[in-house]
Amino acid sequence: MPDFSFEDKARTDGLAYIAGVDEAGRGPLAGPVVAAAVVLDPGCVPSGLDDSKKLSAGRRERLCKTLIETAEIGIGIAPPCRIDTMNIRAASLWAMARAIEALSRRPDLALIDGRDVPPDTDIACQTVIGGDAKSLSIAAASIVAKVWRDRIMVALDRSHPGYGFADNKGYPTAAHRAALASLGATPHHRRSFAPVRSVLGGRA
Repeated sequence: MPDFSFEDKARTDGLAYIAGVDEAGRGPLAGPVVAAAVVLDPGCVPSGLDDSKKLSAGRRERLCKTLIETAEIGIGIAPPCRIDTMNIRAASLWAMARAIEALSRRPDLALIDGRDVPPDTDIACQTVIGGDAKSLSIAAASIVAKVWRDRIMVALDRSHPGYGFADNKGYPTAAHRAALASLGATPHHRRSFAPVRSVLGGRA
């Protein structure tokens, strides 16, 4: 289970305002990448924080609601057009930087899930591979990013029926691929991703 080891170490170094940063949505064929930066109140940490992938949708929703009430949160969103222009890795890091900037105050340290630091931020960063299973702050960010993105995809399902976005959240399930082949690509599909590019006749 994640804990406060990374945060406690940073605080012993005099860093008080520490954000966990993670993203959701690198793999889907449609929709944005959403990043979240979360600064937990050490005296009011919701119980049950964990890597969002290990939690049920209902549990994530409940924890996200509690986090919105008790923590500082910043959100960054990279839409499909930016993903297509920059590539998915760069767009994910761009969204992380925007999430950090969206916090109400500048963090002393950002704990970043993964191995890459956002290139366009001057905030002190520490990367943590598998951080959503190690750091409570990153776990919180993983939950917020996932819930935020899922809500976007549910809304897109209402405006673009037939693709099953409410269920597949844009991931390349068999049903989504079949819908993409029969209905074509929406403006929310990532044209640089091979299955979408194939439907478009090789045009990104």
